[in-house]
Amino acid sequence: MKILAIGRNYVEHAKELNNPIPDEPVIFLMPETALIQKNQPFFYPDFSSDIHYEVELVLKINKLGKNIEEKFAHRYYDEIGIGIDFTARDLQQQLKSKGLPWEKAKCFDGAAPLGKFVAKEQLPPVNNISFTLEKNGELVQQGNSGMMINSFDAIIAHVSKFFTLKIGDLIFTGTPAGVGPVKIGDNLVAKIEGKELLKVPIR
Repeated sequence: MKILAIGRNYVEHAKELNNPIPDEPVIFLMPETALIQKNQPFFYPDFSSDIHYEVELVLKINKLGKNIEEKFAHRYYDEIGIGIDFTARDLQQQLKSKGLPWEKAKCFDGAAPLGKFVAKEQLPPVNNISFTLEKNGELVQQGNSGMMINSFDAIIAHVSKFFTLKIGDLIFTGTPAGVGPVKIGDNLVAKIEGKELLKVPIR
């Protein structure tokens, strides 16, 4: 099982970090050790003092595929979930300033809490799925799949040119605007269409 993540897939998020709008999906891979499941806590790492939350819709691949045409991409997932991509923003900036890869800042152990999945047919059309993140009961991020630069199907078509997709692979599809820091003692709650699917206590 592999985790593919898409960066800068919402215009307003790219703007808030002063990043250019990409002309194709920005892809990075995360190891399985980045996952946190079953609402287990996130333990603040000692190599950063500026960890940011980024809530994202997540696709679970249900069949083997390579070089998938966009018009057929909807056949390769039947569940949609939600996750958080934690980013060590201070470490990321250090690495970017040196022109180095920034996986250490995005793909470390526990960087990707993953919530429950919902069957696609139980949700609105895939281009109109709303999701939110709350921190300590306060709404901090809200997005809709219709705001994505690259749709679910466009993402699958693009990444499958480079990586064979296998059953159980996960695709984090990008975060909307509103990212921000967490500290020990915070509690995060992520929802799709108002349904709570992920809770992450920060320890």
